[in-house]
Amino acid sequence: MARSPYGNYGHAILTAGAMRTPDRVALTYCGERRFTYDELNRDVNRRANALLAAGITPGTRVAALLNETLRVAESYLAHAKIGAVTAALNPFWPEETLRDVVAASGCTAFVYDATVESVVARIRPSLPDVTTWIDVRELADGSDEEPPLAGFGDDPLALYYTSGTTGLPKAVVHTHASSLATAQIWLDVPRGPDSVFGTGAIIWGIGFPAIVGPALYAGMRLVLEQDWGPANFLRVVPRERVTHVSQIPSFYSALLASPEHEDVDLSSIQVIMLGGEPLTATMLDRIKDRLPGAGVYSYYGQTEAPYTCMGRVDDGSTPLGSSGRARTGNAVRVTDHRGNRVIDEVGEINLAGPHRMAGYDGLPDRTAEVLRGEWYVGGDLGSVSADGVLRVLGRKEDAILKGGVWTQPAAIEEAASALDGVAEAGAVGVPEGAQEQRVLLAVVPRAGHTLDPSKLALALADRLPAHQRPDHIVVADELPHSQDASGGPGKLLRRKIRELHG
Repeated sequence: MARSPYGNYGHAILTAGAMRTPDRVALTYCGERRFTYDELNRDVNRRANALLAAGITPGTRVAALLNETLRVAESYLAHAKIGAVTAALNPFWPEETLRDVVAASGCTAFVYDATVESVVARIRPSLPDVTTWIDVRELADGSDEEPPLAGFGDDPLALYYTSGTTGLPKAVVHTHASSLATAQIWLDVPRGPDSVFGTGAIIWGIGFPAIVGPALYAGMRLVLEQDWGPANFLRVVPRERVTHVSQIPSFYSALLASPEHEDVDLSSIQVIMLGGEPLTATMLDRIKDRLPGAGVYSYYGQTEAPYTCMGRVDDGSTPLGSSGRARTGNAVRVTDHRGNRVIDEVGEINLAGPHRMAGYDGLPDRTAEVLRGEWYVGGDLGSVSADGVLRVLGRKEDAILKGGVWTQPAAIEEAASALDGVAEAGAVGVPEGAQEQRVLLAVVPRAGHTLDPSKLALALADRLPAHQRPDHIVVADELPHSQDASGGPGKLLRRKIRELHG
């Protein structure tokens, strides 16, 4: 029996849009190139057919090391159409990590762009199992006719990698079906016929099914930039009239800490999606003061189950500090140490739905630890209310133990961020892993302000219980964040705060 083409990720994400609205603009790239849905589909077809001509067959695992956002979109979609499995490599990894990940991936082909030619030349001799090396510039001359589709439903689509903070990054297997389920994100969020989604180079890896796929699936115009840091954000949003964005709260700490944003027209922004770290009341107030017409949403998920929960936090429909309810077709629960469901109690967060990963590639024991029946249990702590609202408390390893009481750093950071002149705060327990810890707080001043640690300590003593009060406060020029290719700050690196100031 023939399999429906709509079970193929590339066809459902892109070709269906080209059939529906061929002349609508699908994508702009760095303000220089524009593709309609029909043009983008034909562009992807050329690359898919060129891959087939190069011997890439359905099921071939293709390592993709790509920095140029347009090449990421073209290549990942081309692989999807022909049923190749993309190993989505992080171009910010050290060379030894790249080499070891590819060696463990089972890839026999490797595609890359011009930005990483020198890296590829250095790691190539140590990867004898990779027999086909392709510069993506060689893939532009294939036929623009639809290629024979392969890969459907529960067939593997891609390997997306975890952050790898301990050991080699784990390869998370997502299928055509799970990625299509993730692509429905924007169906739960207001949008219109002229909606424009803006983003930067974070689209490699899990950012692709969480950003590119949903934007195209929803018929939006996708604005791709190489840099999505505050400076370029202030140029691109008014130029392209961007309406939808997805970032982390730290981005707005950086954006609003400087006066450069004050005279820029950001009125086109209608939806701000925030996740990856806690959103404090102070930061929400700052965002709403600057962007009063934007709806602010929180989301929660992991690479293994992206965007599971979602809720609007600026209008009272979702309590601040929560991540909303499970979105359409998904489920969330919290369980105690025996695996029993609990309500309004702290426990482990469980996620379920068609968007969940198939497993970790080559790690059956680790997969069995986190996939429990229909549920994914990934080590985050939280609570769920009786009406299904999830509150994420954080990772077990981030919790601080002082005075025999556990606390999450976000509570301390929120209190510090609310003080006058504080742009950002980061709290950690020291020494790491001790049965009794001290609270180390690092703060960054807002532009034009100076901070006195002793005055901050007095102010926080009035706001926090004894087990949350900082024992040592450091004023820093900046806090350490991961590099996620957005051009702005990535997630706060609490371990690095401990290393630098502990």
